[in-house]
Amino acid sequence: MLTAKGKYGVKAMVHLASADPESMVQIQAIADDNDIPRKFLDAILADLRHAGLVRSQKGRGGGYALMRRPADITLGDIVRALDGPLAPIGCASRRAYRACNDCVDVARCPVRLIMLQVRDATASVLDGCTLEHLRQQSSRKASRAPRAPRRAALAGRPSLPAQGLRRNAGRARS
Repeated sequence: MLTAKGKYGVKAMVHLASADPESMVQIQAIADDNDIPRKFLDAILADLRHAGLVRSQKGRGGGYALMRRPADITLGDIVRALDGPLAPIGCASRRAYRACNDCVDVARCPVRLIMLQVRDATASVLDGCTLEHLRQQSSRKASRAPRAPRRAALAGRPSLPAQGLRRNAGRARS
């Protein structure tokens, strides 16, 4: 499962991918535009900087920018930098393999075999999606008129059980 750190990291990276590549983006702008707590974003961007995905500049005109082109950074890069290996269990990881204590035969363990498939499918999706793709996708969605959230659209309607009771009550009177 993607952690809050991973989710906010992806949002921050898409924000940076949408910015002018020659300019630095201030951390407060990223935090405000994406509803990310500032202190949490500080830690996230530090991890992304240590992973070589963003660069920072202090002082006037400072901020953050991507280290590489958005087309050269994948979601897999970001998630691994922030959340660690993609494998759901240590014995299925390619980059951080850890044998299980209770496993007798690693090559035939049914749990490991299915978790290898989970890891491969997850890696295929995340490594096949670049920041450029997400940037384009988010700019297309931003150009459309915003829709009301489903909860707001349903506000004021009676709940389904209440509707059912009213219908049944009406039939009983007839």
